[in-house]
Amino acid sequence: MPHTPQQLFLVVTAILVAFLILRVGIGTLRSISGGGADLSKPEVEDVESLDVFLVCGECGTEFRVTRLGELQIPRHCGEPMQIVRRPSVV
Repeated sequence: MPHTPQQLFLVVTAILVAFLILRVGIGTLRSISGGGADLSKPEVEDVESLDVFLVCGECGTEFRVTRLGELQIPRHCGEPMQIVRRPSVV
């Protein structure tokens, strides 16, 4: 039994719609998963001359910051440390 032009048009349209749905679904999943996120590490910056310290507000422990990469404030005594900049003592 030969296929009519209407049946051929329906089959081609169904294939195109299925392909479009697949592409939109994959694009949505990629955007949600963060597939395009920049995973490169930031450059390390020398800040020794700026006299920057991380100070614990609970016990007074201090860390001198000499190089910065990706800034993540450490926790000491369970609390985040404070960033303090002091003038240089010569």
